[in-house]
Amino acid sequence: MASANPPLRWDEIDTVLVDMDGTLLDLAFDNFFWRELVPARYAERNGLAFDAAQREITSRYERVAGTLAWYCLEHWSAELELDLVALKRSHRHLIGYLPGATGFLSWVRRSGRPLRIVTNAHPQTIAVKAAQTGVHEHVDEIVCAHELGAPKESAAFWTALQRKMPFDPRRTLLVEDSLAVLAAARTFGIGHPIAVARPDSRQPPREIAGFVSVERVADLI
Repeated sequence: MASANPPLRWDEIDTVLVDMDGTLLDLAFDNFFWRELVPARYAERNGLAFDAAQREITSRYERVAGTLAWYCLEHWSAELELDLVALKRSHRHLIGYLPGATGFLSWVRRSGRPLRIVTNAHPQTIAVKAAQTGVHEHVDEIVCAHELGAPKESAAFWTALQRKMPFDPRRTLLVEDSLAVLAAARTFGIGHPIAVARPDSRQPPREIAGFVSVERVADLI
């Protein structure tokens, strides 16, 4: 359940890290793309019924869940024999911000705190979404898990991130929709892990257990 007034003391936060998809950008696009559009195109290409294609692709997704391959457009383009970058570009008009996201980013920038996106998204996905939304213009940097060689769900990501940009984990805020990522970050020592309860605007808020949560990032200011 999202907290109406999450116990967040901004005077205890020096660094702000935010996820991209499902935190700043609406996960509705990604859910549509991977659950509906990709299976539909795979079905067309292979002469399958949509349900059969969806089951096959879901099985393939599950085999690499939690790894960089799960997020890799190059991996899936080769695996499914589809040009997924072109497919994303052709549907880029569906990519958009979650309510209040740009206002939150502007507020943090005005506060003077370092502000970075940390994302598992593939560099080609980042390029498409940045071109469509200008999200890169609202932050100091976008840090990609593929460049660090480990997904955010792993301890290796957080160790590599701190080598890249030294920060005090205890005084760092991470806003994220993945509970697995939040758990890894908390284990690493991130002092303020906050869950987003409504990453997909088409869906109702999720029940969140184990983390302070907000329906949207704008609820933190």
